[in-house]
Amino acid sequence: MTDHHTRDSLIAAARIAARNAHAPYSHFAVGAAVLLTDGRIVTGANFENASYGLSLCAETVALATVNSGGNLREVVAIGVIGGVMDADGHPTGTTPVGPCGRCRQIINEAADMAGRDIIVWCGAAEGDAVERRTIAELLPHAFGPKDLGLGAAK
Repeated sequence: MTDHHTRDSLIAAARIAARNAHAPYSHFAVGAAVLLTDGRIVTGANFENASYGLSLCAETVALATVNSGGNLREVVAIGVIGGVMDADGHPTGTTPVGPCGRCRQIINEAADMAGRDIIVWCGAAEGDAVERRTIAELLPHAFGPKDLGLGAAK
């Protein structure tokens, strides 16, 4: 897959996933799509809870799904979009959205396990605005297994 094709596929899948967001409190829908080494794409949407601290971000949902299938070491790239929900519950906006700090840490854990710097495509809910980042750019000086004296995760 070319970088352009990968970006477009991940952003499109993230936009579809965001339509399933459960965001009755923030009204901010987020979708994420994770590309695995075998070409599969796994998606997730944010899932809010009345006890706000228990809410799950889209990236966390997608990566937890990948992990439950035993594929966390296979993550290559992730696409993320988000925006304020319209009356029909669809995300809106033309500004790219990136992962929150907690999600950056979770993506970093996957990168450490995979032994690669995961590409993060940050896209807008609508339009063509997409930014290419790596998790190392988004989370410099990250805390990981090596900080616990474990070396790379196995």
